[in-house]
Amino acid sequence: MLILNSHVLAHLAILAPGLLGASVAKAARARNAARSITIWARRPETRDALRAQPFADTIADTPADAVRDADLVVLAAPVEKIIELAVQIAPALKPGAIVTDVGSVKARICRECAAAMPPHALFIGSHPMAGSAKSGWENADASLFENCTTFVMQPENELQVSAFAFALKVASVCDFWDSLGATPVIVTPSQHDEIVAHISHLPQALATTLAALLAKKNPEWRDYAGNGLRDTTRIAASDATMWVDIFQQNRDDILRALDACQAELAAFRDALEKNDLPQLRARLETGKQFRDAL
Repeated sequence: MLILNSHVLAHLAILAPGLLGASVAKAARARNAARSITIWARRPETRDALRAQPFADTIADTPADAVRDADLVVLAAPVEKIIELAVQIAPALKPGAIVTDVGSVKARICRECAAAMPPHALFIGSHPMAGSAKSGWENADASLFENCTTFVMQPENELQVSAFAFALKVASVCDFWDSLGATPVIVTPSQHDEIVAHISHLPQALATTLAALLAKKNPEWRDYAGNGLRDTTRIAASDATMWVDIFQQNRDDILRALDACQAELAAFRDALEKNDLPQLRARLETGKQFRDAL
């Protein structure tokens, strides 16, 4: 049984913690969401440093050791490493174990991780819409998931188990995120990837493109920039390697989002070229209304 009572998890394992994974551990400890927390990190020096942290009971030397007794396993690795890690731990999972993740792209991860699971365990993907300008486990924050929308994946098909059994497991994963202060939302992987392509991946592409445009046009103009440009391009400072992997995994949905954005920009440009002030105002008002509601 995954959830014992009041959302208290018996044994939680977190693999490859960075900011998100360590924040899961910190939040679970602060909120008494897990009775025992085991962590595994790739680098020996990171494992040594984590042994001094109060949010972990055990630091495992291998992924298999970390998950052997775990009721819930959280794969907190970068998106390009999640599938590899799921395959690696599959033989060590105990009966009834659930594996989830925190990756920001879901279709391929959910498909391949689910296929890697043994018959007695399940993979149910997750994606907390949380983050920080800082990275690394050292910057973990126990409050990171408070009031944070967290997507929990309902499978596109439920051939591996009965729909009822899978629904119970999805509910258990939702309960876990709820216990950390998050707001779980159940979607399919394809729904998730379309949503985040527009609300997360497209903004990253636009912020990066704007910053790159200004760097080419005249880098010295940054000396005159106000808060508007800083706010608009803040996420352009994100890790490039991480985003290349995300763009590659969600390429089709991001391309469709870029096409839609290009169409909107073309319509805006057309209104400006024709001096169609009512159309310009309408577009500005639509954008303002959406932003005011965020």
